[in-house]
Amino acid sequence: MTIVATPLRTPPADQADEQDQRVLTYGVPWSHYEVQLALRGEKSVPRLAYSEGALELMSPSKDHERIKGYLGRLIEAYALARGLQLTPYGSWTLKSAPKQVGLEPDECYLVGPDQGREVPDLAVEVALTSGGLDKLDLYRRLGVPEVWIWRASRLEAHVLEGQGYRRVERSALFPGLDLELLAALLDQPTALDAVRALQERLGRDLA
Repeated sequence: MTIVATPLRTPPADQADEQDQRVLTYGVPWSHYEVQLALRGEKSVPRLAYSEGALELMSPSKDHERIKGYLGRLIEAYALARGLQLTPYGSWTLKSAPKQVGLEPDECYLVGPDQGREVPDLAVEVALTSGGLDKLDLYRRLGVPEVWIWRASRLEAHVLEGQGYRRVERSALFPGLDLELLAALLDQPTALDAVRALQERLGRDLA
């Protein structure tokens, strides 16, 4: 068996802290993926994704972590303001040995009173740099109902229908939430400023 590792897009030294670092390895058995998960343990990095012999290791940049942190706080603030039942599960490791697929979202949530499901209702991905495994395909194979992807300053919502995802303008889980507003609030200087701005907007909408 030959395992081939491919580093993806090494940035210049002065940009290294601004871009995610990825290594994609091919010809990797499922057992090796599970060993890598065990060796990493409870640490948050590297994040691992696996698809039928392809293993991706990703170390997120500072800006990646800022964006995903803002999004998480904004989603939770919206749920609190609207009285929605929601539980965050962070980078919950989602995997299926029979399907030979596994990955870890930037953020994910169970929504509603049923908190015993085996996959989240919503997964959030920050696509700050290009390349790597097709995360939507991995989520599809795992049966995650809704995926949000932030890329190029936009927030895309994808809803699972049949055998694939359909991109939609409004979230099926949070139809009253303006995703363009959420993306715009990521430019606030702090997460607290972003949450306050969302709360002010929601208050005006109710007035």
